[in-house]
Amino acid sequence: MTTLNIGILAHVDAGKTSLTERLLFDAGSTERLGSVDAGDTQTDTDAIERQRGITVRTAVAPFMAGGLQVNVIDTPGHPDFIAEVERALSVLDAAVLVLSAVEGVQPQARVLMKTLRALRLPTLLFVNKIDRSGARESELLADIRRKLSPHTVAVNEVRNVGTPSARVRPRSLTSPAIAAHLTEVLAEQDEALLAQWVEGGRTPSPEALRSALAAQTAAGLLHPLYFGSALTGQGADALVEGICRLLPAPHGPRSRNEMRGTVFAIERDSGGAKVCYVRMRAGTLRRGQQVALYRAAPDGVVAEQPGRITALEVVRPERVPAAPDAPDVPDRSGASDASGELAIVEEPIVTGERLAGGRDASAGQFRARDMAGGDIARVWGLAQARVGDRVGRPAASGEQAALVPDLPRFPPPGLESVVVPRDPGRGPQLHAALTTLADQDPLIGARTAPGRGTTVLLYGEVQKEVIAATLHRDFGIDADFEPSRVRCVERPVGRAEAYEGMDEPGGHLFWASIGLRVEPGAPGSGVGYRLGVELGSLPLAFHRAIEVSVREALEQGLYGWPVTDCVVTLYRSGFSSVMSTAADFRKLTSLVLLPALAGAGCQVYEPYHAFELEVPPVVLSAVLGVLSGLGAEVTESAPSGAPTSGAGAGTGSQSVDAGQWCVRGALPARQVSAIQRRLPGLTGGEGVWWSRPSGDRAVTGVIPRRERTDGNPLDRAEYLRHLSLRER
Repeated sequence: MTTLNIGILAHVDAGKTSLTERLLFDAGSTERLGSVDAGDTQTDTDAIERQRGITVRTAVAPFMAGGLQVNVIDTPGHPDFIAEVERALSVLDAAVLVLSAVEGVQPQARVLMKTLRALRLPTLLFVNKIDRSGARESELLADIRRKLSPHTVAVNEVRNVGTPSARVRPRSLTSPAIAAHLTEVLAEQDEALLAQWVEGGRTPSPEALRSALAAQTAAGLLHPLYFGSALTGQGADALVEGICRLLPAPHGPRSRNEMRGTVFAIERDSGGAKVCYVRMRAGTLRRGQQVALYRAAPDGVVAEQPGRITALEVVRPERVPAAPDAPDVPDRSGASDASGELAIVEEPIVTGERLAGGRDASAGQFRARDMAGGDIARVWGLAQARVGDRVGRPAASGEQAALVPDLPRFPPPGLESVVVPRDPGRGPQLHAALTTLADQDPLIGARTAPGRGTTVLLYGEVQKEVIAATLHRDFGIDADFEPSRVRCVERPVGRAEAYEGMDEPGGHLFWASIGLRVEPGAPGSGVGYRLGVELGSLPLAFHRAIEVSVREALEQGLYGWPVTDCVVTLYRSGFSSVMSTAADFRKLTSLVLLPALAGAGCQVYEPYHAFELEVPPVVLSAVLGVLSGLGAEVTESAPSGAPTSGAGAGTGSQSVDAGQWCVRGALPARQVSAIQRRLPGLTGGEGVWWSRPSGDRAVTGVIPRRERTDGNPLDRAEYLRHLSLRER
């Protein structure tokens, strides 16, 4: 049986989870149609997901379509949980991007589509809510082609759009206009088809057009679009057919000696044991098997953690066979009809009835069995696993570091907040709980805050609610969050060295000798650590102690912020075979590294947001003045809906309104809340604002500082006092 893993992606409230529920129900995988409003969906099982009506964690739900198992991976739509989406992208074979026929092309949809196109991930578009008042068809289709991709082809069309009686029907290739338009779109990326069309003077046959459509869709070059309604079921069967016929099957069998997989989600079972969601791309996993987890640091260094599979359950759909006369989706054999319709098979106008056949109360079962390439399973026994780890064979060669291609990454969190337990005596338990949650979401971090609690990293305020609810439910800890503040970073601007050792006059505090050099690294490289001495100059345990301590010390630079994009080189070392311990090297490293960093100097950078703003033309001048006062860099200003120069092409707008003016640019993250507060008064409530994290800029003026927790190695006496207190 072939397995296809697809992601359902969308801007929040476009109907992504409702579409997932429709696909499961129509395929016979669920007994009834789940509702987000009723809080009884199959994929949003978390209490806060059902309370707020949003998806917070990635969920997997399978259904059968002919001989194909489709694993639907439902991802969050809220921008606060963009990290969940990033992790899901690493395990997908294809995607369905859901849009609202009412709200149109929303900001998050543009960010997602830009990423999907960069990955060349085969993507279908589903325009939901055609039965809602205000739904649009032709105007929206033009908007999609302009904002998301010009290579978009509508597979069906809508009758009575914007009414409860809205119905879809397939577009027919027997129509000269439709066939000519499809040929024109396909020919842009198919020279053979272009030659046949231009030189031959004739439109290709329906069969040739369908074949080219499938090929370009599978290559991620073209995006078929389906109008429909998850509520009524309109267009859902056509979408399933498109999934089966147009999205590519995973690669064929690989060498049995090869093992490639990805940990893309982590949860805890009822007994508190760690459960990893793993997608296998090649090889097999079975109970009792020894494996290795590979984790790459930003500088490319790969760490290996051993593990042993104690149990695993592969996701499999549950379905009672449909009645003999019930319609079903054909297999993936590639046969096609000659009906002339753009839909891959003949598609009747759907009247809203669900497909016949039995139902099962579960969206799917995890069954104990061996796991093969293409499968998704829950795996026990990987105690050291973190989300994003690659699964491979133990003692494998360095090629295991590249188990799957690198993905374009969304910006890291730009906010941080201190979490404080309501019971002051539960600080250690709170820190341990947040460290556990960091296995599920490594980007939240977990750093001790001086005398108060633990600091976590955030994308937005909704994350606070989710973390607080999780702490209460899973760990029995009630906690409060202090107001969020932006998280800056430091980068070295020069090159400097520092040395301390046992051979220095006046005695020494530690039985260790360390010389470190600090210099700038390439942008985006993180922290690089290099050896400028022979590996055998120190025992391996001492080398590891220095490297680990370097990375820990750089979490707090000269101004207390994390240091990034730098290279640290160990250029001198020494030890006593009788007296030295790894602890000597751990304690001395900070005393050497921070002075070297001070000699090099650091520049503090603050996070910025890319923004897009729509305002009435009459208030444009006033709005631009406010933006300038807040430190914004305006890169583009034009009537809304006008073609863009590319500076804001990856952002998007809430809607297209010829009476509005669109402003794009970048703004310090600390000023986003200020403009959001002032915008309603400036625009009479008619302004529309959207922004997302987008890199950083050097801070000018007063340099922000963050309180230290490391005893301040720049003050020798204070640092030694800190070590003494810590060892008591």
